[in-house]
Amino acid sequence: MAKNLKQLLAQIEKLQDQADALRQKERSDVIGRIQEAIAHYDLTAEELFAKPVKEINTSGARKAKGGKAAKVSMVTGKAKYQDGKGRTWTGRGKRPSWFVAAIEEGKTAGSMLVNPE
Repeated sequence: MAKNLKQLLAQIEKLQDQADALRQKERSDVIGRIQEAIAHYDLTAEELFAKPVKEINTSGARKAKGGKAAKVSMVTGKAKYQDGKGRTWTGRGKRPSWFVAAIEEGKTAGSMLVNPE
C-alpha cells in the first residue's frame, strides 16, 4: 500500500508521541526504583554524586574477563594551583582552560600556587 509523504509524516509523529509516552512511563518506573533503593540504604546526595574512585590493576596489565586482578584505589593528586573561584589543578596533565586563560591574561603560574613558598 503506497502512502504519500503527508501520511508518512503523520504516522511518524504518532509513533514519536507513543515513544515519548513510553519513555516517560519507563522513566517514572526507574525513578521510583531508585527512590526505593535510596530510602532502603539511607543514601545521601553526597554519596550518590561523589566523584568515583577509579580502580586500577597494580600490574598495569589487562586481565581476561572473569580473571582476577589485584586492585588499588587511584588517589587524585593534591591541588597545586588555584584560581580563587574554587577551580584547582594538580600541575599534572594538560593545563585546564581556566589556567591557560589566566596565563594569557597576564597572571603567572607562581601567583596561582596553592601554597606559595
